[in-house]
Amino acid sequence: MSYYPIMLDIKGERCVVVGGGEVALRKAQSLLDCGARVRVISPALCPDLDKMRDSKTIEYIAREYRDNDLDGAMLVVAATDDREVNTQIMQEAESLSMLCNVVDDPELSNFIVPSSLRRGSLTIAVSTGGKSPALARRIRTELEKHFGDEYDSLVSLVEQVRSDLSDRGVSMPGEVWQQALDLETLARLLRQGRRDEAKSRLLDMLENR
Repeated sequence: MSYYPIMLDIKGERCVVVGGGEVALRKAQSLLDCGARVRVISPALCPDLDKMRDSKTIEYIAREYRDNDLDGAMLVVAATDDREVNTQIMQEAESLSMLCNVVDDPELSNFIVPSSLRRGSLTIAVSTGGKSPALARRIRTELEKHFGDEYDSLVSLVEQVRSDLSDRGVSMPGEVWQQALDLETLARLLRQGRRDEAKSRLLDMLENR
């Protein structure tokens, strides 16, 4: 089975995490990082989730999962260690046409979460289609060595150059952008704090193609 890669806007949306352990913590944190309103349902919480509850970072329901707990949610993550409960969660999610990920069980899920690295606005996702999450994480770790914080600056720079060209009524075909984006050189200049030089170089490359 192949999965359709998608970048989902969940800002301000309610997302439900069922489970209170370390895995639930990671899932809740990743949802919060994307601006979601996170509800955690579990009779007990790991220490870090407990801190989130105290600070009201999450909404917490201190009990086992029940039917109708998913009402009003955009997506749900089942992170319990009970497959019967996870199956119940998935069945309710499907009845509501809702996105549901059952941790480490792609057969029960209608979407899976790739291993991803973030550099500001840049997200690089790696997936093995659920066949080997460990391999996906290992590949992501290798990518982290090659994509530093300068790539967030590169995204911002390209956005600025596109905007400047648009203001001048200039539109560049995608192929020209591909040829002009000398990633190694631009990243090196940004890493050295030479943003103006990087911008000039990119403009020169675009305008001389």
